[in-house]
Amino acid sequence: MPKFDYGLNYAELDLRAHPELYRVGRGEQGVLLVQPYKGEILPHWRFATPEVARESSDAIYALFERYLADGDFVGADMARKFLQMGFTRSRRYANHKGGKKYDGPVPDDKKGQSGAHGRAELPRQPEDPVKAQSARIFKERWDQAEANADYTRLKKEHRAKYG
Repeated sequence: MPKFDYGLNYAELDLRAHPELYRVGRGEQGVLLVQPYKGEILPHWRFATPEVARESSDAIYALFERYLADGDFVGADMARKFLQMGFTRSRRYANHKGGKKYDGPVPDDKKGQSGAHGRAELPRQPEDPVKAQSARIFKERWDQAEANADYTRLKKEHRAKYG
């Protein structure tokens, strides 16, 4: 599977106009880079309470469905990544007060990439039930997106066409 290309100038690149440049990558790679989708989806992304998480995940899933209806795989995949990030960030806050999972700063050359990068994981706190519920809400929508037959078909077509 081709890796997400962090070498592109995403600040000036419109991936709706150039879907051939998009690589799915792994997990949430590129979720806060790829335009115009970041600008369209990020304003809806919130998880502070279960109510906010429900509203957010519903709005993002509606965008996911709109992108699918338009045949826009890149948009659908970015919406799927935001749903996944809603789950992972909610879980991080459920497990670590303040959301800080690792000790020390992220090295500059690793910003925007996942993983500990040699840093120690901080001890988990007693689970925050509010953030845990927010995580479950996002997980349901993320699973729904992953299981969507149109999404699966468009993903397969995108990879066959562009790598």
